[in-house]
Amino acid sequence: MTNTERPMPPLNADERTGLAAWLDFYRATVAVKCEGLTDEQVRDASVSPSTLTLMGLVQHLTEVERNWFRRVLTGEDVPPAHGAPAGPEGHDGGFELSGGETFAGACARWQEEIAVSRVNCAARSLEDTAPFIGGEVNLRWIYTHMIGEYARHSGHADLLRERIDGTTGV
Repeated sequence: MTNTERPMPPLNADERTGLAAWLDFYRATVAVKCEGLTDEQVRDASVSPSTLTLMGLVQHLTEVERNWFRRVLTGEDVPPAHGAPAGPEGHDGGFELSGGETFAGACARWQEEIAVSRVNCAARSLEDTAPFIGGEVNLRWIYTHMIGEYARHSGHADLLRERIDGTTGV
């Protein structure tokens, strides 16, 4: 993953465009934080006792994309891409590293899930709903949730990258 563009979300757009742009902005932020690192570096845990890694974040975000835009939004029955299936408390898994996965492979799977997410969203309005925990959730809520999810993990990625090689900003 190299030279990721991180376009600024539009300052004056309709709601749908703004939500999609902010989600893409944070997707790109995580990608930028991972650029130029080796497989070993992206597997470097933050600070004990945490086992959080950049690769674990990418794997987790793959699971989050899969969970919200496939399992929830479209009702698709897809297995986990990484790690254990989503738990009842909303943990989407993926944080645990497997010995055989390369970072390039994890990034490719993440980008594939993002592409599927975009297709699934394009086919629906913000008001379209899907069953979720005994109720209904609309695409607007899912977008908002995903922006928060990515923003939080972008902060984690900032700290991980700084610890790995001192790189800050972006």
